[in-house]
Amino acid sequence: MQDISGDQGVLKDVIREGAVKYSGYLEHMDKPFDSNCFRKTPRLMKLGVDITLWGMELGLLSMRRGELARFLFKPTYAYGTLGCPPLIPPNTTVLFEIELLDFLDSAESDKFCALSAEQQDQFPLQKVLKVAATEREFGNYLFRQNRFYDAKVRYKRALLLLRRRSAPPEEQHLVEAAKLLVLLNLSFTYLKLEQPTRALHYGEQALIIDQKNAKALFRCGQACLLMTEYQKARDFLVRAQKEQPFNHDINNELKKLASYYRDYTDKEKEMCHRMFAFCDNGPTVGEK
Repeated sequence: MQDISGDQGVLKDVIREGAVKYSGYLEHMDKPFDSNCFRKTPRLMKLGVDITLWGMELGLLSMRRGELARFLFKPTYAYGTLGCPPLIPPNTTVLFEIELLDFLDSAESDKFCALSAEQQDQFPLQKVLKVAATEREFGNYLFRQNRFYDAKVRYKRALLLLRRRSAPPEEQHLVEAAKLLVLLNLSFTYLKLEQPTRALHYGEQALIIDQKNAKALFRCGQACLLMTEYQKARDFLVRAQKEQPFNHDINNELKKLASYYRDYTDKEKEMCHRMFAFCDNGPTVGEK
């Protein structure tokens, strides 16, 4: 085992290189006394905040994304001389099996976002772009976990930073390019949240930056279809198809639109038929 603390207090054995899953074991015990492996979505844990064992924090800092490793934590790096009765006896060395599923370096972003607007303005544009990119990356991570509400919060933080920041004309295109990506993310996220009005809003904001952006046109078309605004949906989707004629998703959405519109017109015809039938068969003025 590799000594990563320098005093034999934290020993590491790499099982496989490559949010954190962990299981803690006492000596000679097969069942873990602590584990988050049974959660459907492993919880995000922030170094220096959510991790209470010094040994686990040191261990995580030594790991790479996707790595699975076992650690031996001496009492100094685990539960100390008192332990954690009744589960952990005093002066106990514990074995932890930890898998680092993923990680995001958000420390710089968190510090920047905690500053006032005036303090943020003192930093160069590249710093703002980097922080916004980190927030967007965090949003993407949450989106992949189907945590759409949390993803939306991160995307909005990124968008706020970019909208607040003024840039010289020769660098404005960098801000617009970053905003475009975030707006597209927000549009898609609101579709997942079943809020098509908001999805359309952010899709149209993206089109202000790039009026021929196929993804923005597609998102707007999807939103309009959900709102049963079939003509607007068709206009957006046809424009998207013009930009990417062989895009499978766009072509399928147009087929879905045609099917929905056909069902809609059939129902309209049926309703009109019933109305006229009622008028033809109903009582006339003067009848008793």
